[in-house]
Amino acid sequence: MCDTDSMRKQVLAQRDMLGPGERKEKSERIRHRFLDLVNPFDPATFFLFVNFRSEVETLELIGQLLESGKTVTVPLVSVNEKSMTAVRLIDPDKDLVPGYYGILEPRKDLLKTRTIDHKTIDIVVLPGSVFDERGGRLGYGGGFYDRFIANEVLPSALRIALAFELQVQSEIPQQPHDQPADFIITEQRVIHGNLDPSRRIYTGR
Repeated sequence: MCDTDSMRKQVLAQRDMLGPGERKEKSERIRHRFLDLVNPFDPATFFLFVNFRSEVETLELIGQLLESGKTVTVPLVSVNEKSMTAVRLIDPDKDLVPGYYGILEPRKDLLKTRTIDHKTIDIVVLPGSVFDERGGRLGYGGGFYDRFIANEVLPSALRIALAFELQVQSEIPQQPHDQPADFIITEQRVIHGNLDPSRRIYTGR
């Protein structure tokens, strides 16, 4: 087992030990930090992960963004093509069903009417297993988000990762294909990572 696999396994085991109440409370803090960060820039279109197992909880954030009139999209995974499609949500309770690995994702019939142009996404909200203080990110091994960021969205789309503080290391090994985050938000702080000045957050759009 390589070092990254060992690190991923160890950190995820620690994350899995968080109780439901603690996870919810920490997720609330992260949600407030996220909104404080992005609201001044008034982004229109978001691409968010739907939380699974012990990840930072995102459904309340998704609901709040929808209520404020934002375009909220989440991934529909194609395992065979190793790709993700951004599908717009209107009512998460009706639109989401268990999909890849049991993760909630949009119903497949919504592909015809709710797929959006990936180039219109302003902010990509990233999950992950381990992060570092430079914006480094390790996913879960599938590479779905790395490919999505590299190939599907504009370079100006802002990348924000959500994580619990226990998932952050001082430094993690990165491969050339690993896509870093601009910000990592935990329950304790906002980490400034790969601050590329071309991101929309700096250009006012």
